[in-house]
Amino acid sequence: STPTRVQSHAAAESINYDVQTFGSSLPVKVMEALTMADADDQISVKVNESGWAWMVCGERLIIWKICQTAVAKMSVCKELQLPSSDYNYTADLVAMASAAPLETAAVQSISVLAVAAEGTARLWPSLAQEGNYTETDVDLGDLCNSVVAVRGGSFVLSSEKTRLLRASADSSGKLQYRALQQGQGVLSGIGRRVSSLFGILSPPANDTLHSVLWVGGASCLYTLTSSSLCKWEVDDSWEHQILSWDVQRALTESIADAIWGSESNYEEMKEGANVTYLDMKLSQAGLVVLAAAWHPSDTPCLAYFCLVTLQDNGAAISDQFTVEVTKYNPPFQSEEALQATRLVLPRSPGSTAFLYNEELVFACWTGTSWGGLPDEKISFNSPGDGVRGGGCCANLPVFFSQNSGLVAVVARESASILPETMEDSLCSSLAAAPEVSAMETPTRAEPVAHEDKTKLLKAAFLQFCRNDLVGAQTVTDELFPADGDGEEGAELDSVVTRINLDLVDDYPASDPRWAESVPDESAGFPLTSLIILHQLEDKMKAHGCFMDFLLQVGLLDRLGQVTVRSSAMATRLLLCEHAEKLQAAMVLKNHHTKHAELVNRAISIALQRNNAAVPPSLTAADVFFREVSQISSVFDCLLEEEERSLKENPVDSVQWAEVVLTVNSIIKDILQAAGQYRETKAFMYRASENAAAEPEYIPWTASGGVSGVRTVISRQHEVILRSVYPHADSELRGALCEQLVALLDIYLGGYVAQLTSLQQQRPSGAQQERYNSLEMEYSQRRSELLAPLLDLGQYQWVAALAEKYCDFDILVQMCEQTDNQNRLQHYMTKFTDQNFADFLFRWYMEKGKRGKLLSQPAAQHQQLASFLQSHQHLSWLHHIHIHDYRSAHRTLYNQANMETRYFVKKKTLLALSKLTLLASDLPEDELNKQVDDIVEQERFLLHQETLPRQLLEEKQQNPDTMPLLSAHNLIQLYVCDDNRRANEYDFKKALDLLEYIDGEDAVDTDSLKCEIFGKALRRDDWSSADGTDDPLEAAKDSIFVKILLKLIQEG
Repeated sequence: STPTRVQSHAAAESINYDVQTFGSSLPVKVMEALTMADADDQISVKVNESGWAWMVCGERLIIWKICQTAVAKMSVCKELQLPSSDYNYTADLVAMASAAPLETAAVQSISVLAVAAEGTARLWPSLAQEGNYTETDVDLGDLCNSVVAVRGGSFVLSSEKTRLLRASADSSGKLQYRALQQGQGVLSGIGRRVSSLFGILSPPANDTLHSVLWVGGASCLYTLTSSSLCKWEVDDSWEHQILSWDVQRALTESIADAIWGSESNYEEMKEGANVTYLDMKLSQAGLVVLAAAWHPSDTPCLAYFCLVTLQDNGAAISDQFTVEVTKYNPPFQSEEALQATRLVLPRSPGSTAFLYNEELVFACWTGTSWGGLPDEKISFNSPGDGVRGGGCCANLPVFFSQNSGLVAVVARESASILPETMEDSLCSSLAAAPEVSAMETPTRAEPVAHEDKTKLLKAAFLQFCRNDLVGAQTVTDELFPADGDGEEGAELDSVVTRINLDLVDDYPASDPRWAESVPDESAGFPLTSLIILHQLEDKMKAHGCFMDFLLQVGLLDRLGQVTVRSSAMATRLLLCEHAEKLQAAMVLKNHHTKHAELVNRAISIALQRNNAAVPPSLTAADVFFREVSQISSVFDCLLEEEERSLKENPVDSVQWAEVVLTVNSIIKDILQAAGQYRETKAFMYRASENAAAEPEYIPWTASGGVSGVRTVISRQHEVILRSVYPHADSELRGALCEQLVALLDIYLGGYVAQLTSLQQQRPSGAQQERYNSLEMEYSQRRSELLAPLLDLGQYQWVAALAEKYCDFDILVQMCEQTDNQNRLQHYMTKFTDQNFADFLFRWYMEKGKRGKLLSQPAAQHQQLASFLQSHQHLSWLHHIHIHDYRSAHRTLYNQANMETRYFVKKKTLLALSKLTLLASDLPEDELNKQVDDIVEQERFLLHQETLPRQLLEEKQQNPDTMPLLSAHNLIQLYVCDDNRRANEYDFKKALDLLEYIDGEDAVDTDSLKCEIFGKALRRDDWSSADGTDDPLEAAKDSIFVKILLKLIQEG
């Protein structure tokens, strides 16, 4: 049938979207082809973002340029004849290429390639000449399923079994092709096991290709198969594979968890869950993969369509990704039927996706921004109609309807992204304010009161929620001009914070039980849900809409900082804190359902402390959960209730320990939910690249003070280990320790977040001082919290935390207590970058465990040698241990030469140096030379070693501890009067020592020699000899003569 041009399609059934004709009338050739098509002819259309479209109808290919104006201009439309084939053609088997961008390329410079499933390729070098083409048989190994144009006017052909070919025309216009290069560079030729370490996986034999995506701006080609996501960098003539990411391992369980995770028997269910991948597109938010999952045991068995948004970091896919389960879950028929559903995703903003098959288009949210319009199905199932293809053009989702031609699906201007009943209540809350428009917003010359600015920005927010982005932008620009002064910037932070706080702490005015309790001055974002949990969910949606508003109108990047808990905090992070507390409140509400008595008592204590009255029409829970920003006040109250229960109940009762387990569980779950929100949504609150340095970040989950979270966890740590643990059996001890470790994980994680924020400021001066003091506090608290668990022998839990937070002291103590050397070696490998080995070696030194230090296995010898370079008094032992005698000798010899304090130490070092020298492999001549040098030094030391014992006692010197004496000092000792038993040998030694006196010692050796002889002469009593005796005979027994005789004999 001939398409009928309609302005709106399916208007009656779509609430939030309009389906409008796109561009001008279809070309006559397209209309004729549709009219003449047989019922069994498969019609397939592709819309290219360049503004070109093509339709395959039987073996006819019609290509036309979409004219995006309502009135048709002269538009290019060409019909080409496809090669005959036994299989149906689809638009995926056709591609257009040109050297210049397709948007602007001349018709004659555009080439077209069409490939039959069997591999017959027909190439038209110029679209201007329909009859001029070349034909080539391409061997893909199996059926061709897609053709994509890439760089340099070339194409990539792919087969169902993941074979990829690069094809391009040679100078004669004939198609030449080759296999796409895979796993290049250092990885080529290495095995699957090794290459997988580098992220290049070889595909399994039964792999099926689902999508090929070319990203021209980045010159990257992505392929999605049933097992992996691969990426190539492509140039005009070459390409190389950058990564191959295992989608089965990474995504399958996450998708199953997102769909069936809340089922009580999920652990059994996830084994039978099936996931198949259908399509892939790129948006501003990342790579979006369309997947479908089903479980055969489900009754009825439904197919759940999911959108997974991945972050491509260049050489790797980030482990952080989002899984959004859409509301499109038709009955499961077959895996083959699922493959008929494809994805269209406008790049900007990239948060609304469109799934389509022949019967429908399903608009849904990707989960990567703050929400959008509700998911909605738009049917194309009227007689003779159907969706024959689609794509993006002019950043709009465009589809080809059999009856209506090209249509675009666009959001209705009146549709609001706020929770349903919030719209009216927000209007009524602003009814008292003047009608807001750009005209009526006070000019900059007339300052607007702070309270009025809050109302006006709320009004702009409402306009935004109704899809009036232009109106919202105009009001915002008037209120907070981009060139505003610093004071205006501070006011912006204040107003934004106030509005977000009003959202999270809002009074549910539309809940009839709250009717009398809503203050007149209520900011007015009333929510009508009668169930607290739904009220909290609505508040979270409203917060999301507000964040999206701030982003879209350009205020998010202009936010600065505000004061929270007496400290400065980045405004964006405070907004994140509000959302974290909403998440925490939802978790607390779930616990409230399970443990009503305990939580109600804690809530009552919290309300009493705040002097908050509970109206008769409301419960304490209603009042408490309304003020979400104060949710953390419940922690201290839970502990108070816990302490009361422990005192009142006997130790052997069931209730006694139960309350501690419950309180642990509540606090843990609340804080983990907040932390998980912070991690998974971090990209939404991230500072812009050129943002100024931000203040230290202290999360509310790491707040100090009397009722702060840190204080609460510290108190609970003490309660568990001092009051409960000693009385618990082994099963209860295990449960308590598991919970305590989870709490300590949150506690220590808070410190890490603080330190990281300080580190990112590139600290200097006072900031560096603050970082150092905080790091010291962190190390001290970490040790104080983990040491008791170590003392209790809870090694498994201690190891988990100490490894995560790099408490090396605790890890070493644990390994020493358990004598687990293997674990120590594991840590040396695991924490190589953090110098664990150096820490261990220092620890051994400080504890005097030098035997352990020097008995390290061979794997650590290099690190030990490096460490011992600054501990040379030990390094020679290590060298001997590894039989490196040459190094041992060098170290000992240097140590001996540097030793100037202790005689015995120098003598020992020289002796050891000589021994290691003799054991070394030095060449003989060099060895003899060094031995002679050592012997000469030992000869000098011998003079000190042979000092008379009587003289040493006289001088109060201990031979084992006496200092190393110089040659001059030794001479003085040998010839001094205290050496009463001095003989010719002592004086001869004194004379021998003259040769060891350096010229630098400024000692006159001749006068010293005279002094020695003079002292020797005075040793004998020359007066006793009478004059008649022969002088020579009389003097022969004198010391002086004996010295002369020795000098004559020995020299």
